Amino acid sequence: MATYRKSSKPFDLLNSSTNSMVLVSRRETFSASHRLYNPTLSDAQNAAIYDKCANPNGHGHNYELEVVVAGPVQEATGYVVDLKKLKSIIRREVVDKLDHKHLNHDVDFLRGQIPTAENIARAIWNVLETRITEGRLYAVRLRETENNVVEYRGDR
Repeated sequence: MATYRKSSKPFDLLNSSTNSMVLVSRRETFSASHRLYNPTLSDAQNAAIYDKCANPNGHGHNYELEVVVAGPVQEATGYVVDLKKLKSIIRREVVDKLDHKHLNHDVDFLRGQIPTAENIARAIWNVLETRITEGRLYAVRLRETENNVVEYRGDR
């Protein structure tokens, strides 16, 4: 919720010099398949660790991705980040590369990683961190199922 103050301009948002950090989120969705499997382990060890998720043919999820950007509200725009620009960055750099893909085979920025939700969130962070130039990337949340959500906030 925005905070307002008396000003010569009606409904003037607190400017960046007088307000604290605001968090802005953008949610996107994508569908993808993957297999949780560590090639250095035996099939039996993988099955013991990953259970059904180690299925040799993989399995899929309808993921929800939330990208959170933090920063002061800019006086000139009233934005922390232009959500149209943020949407474009997320779709171009992440969603278009993940949607309807097999994460073990088709996604360059996941190559060599076990595509757990944790590793996917970290990889998305690494892709977006330098591309978001308004505000700063604060968190990447990835919902893999209705009950399973991970959040990554960088190496702080």
